[in-house]
Amino acid sequence: MSVFTEHTAETAPAAARRTIEGVRGRFGWLPSAVALMAESPQLLNGFLTANAGFEQTDLTPLEREVVVFAVATTNDCHVCVALHTGTLGRLDATPELITALRGGSVLPEPRLEALRRFTLAVLAHRGAVPDAEVDDFLAAGYQPRHALDVVFGVGAYTISTFANRLTRAPLDPPLAAHAWTPAA
Repeated sequence: MSVFTEHTAETAPAAARRTIEGVRGRFGWLPSAVALMAESPQLLNGFLTANAGFEQTDLTPLEREVVVFAVATTNDCHVCVALHTGTLGRLDATPELITALRGGSVLPEPRLEALRRFTLAVLAHRGAVPDAEVDDFLAAGYQPRHALDVVFGVGAYTISTFANRLTRAPLDPPLAAHAWTPAA
């Protein structure tokens, strides 16, 4: 039994209703994760605002997905992995890249692999990434601002992954084709 309510636009706190309707309009359905986050309008709006900011960074859409997958797989968020697998499909990511991202394994493209490793280092060291790992990231062609963009993505998706896990957000039927289970 969960203490969290999966809200609708009618049952959500007033401050979340407009946001819920916006998400429903964007997706064509209301993701359960959003309906559960609506219990805290500030959390829901904070995540969506942070996500919108992350989407405006200098990282490409595919690079942002690498960051999201590193956070989602590290934090065992089945909802994020499923949702963002669909995003990878829309970005025409190769099947090899999708499999590697979902499996948390080495990526076939060296530059993206450097980004994945750096994101994992940010998570593992809670931001205090050793100089050698920063140097490796920069040697792959990234700039110092990209390192901070990674931190931004880690922050945004930590909100989402932690909220999804806390509320035990279920996988919605439209995401079932991309279901994911963390490795044991």
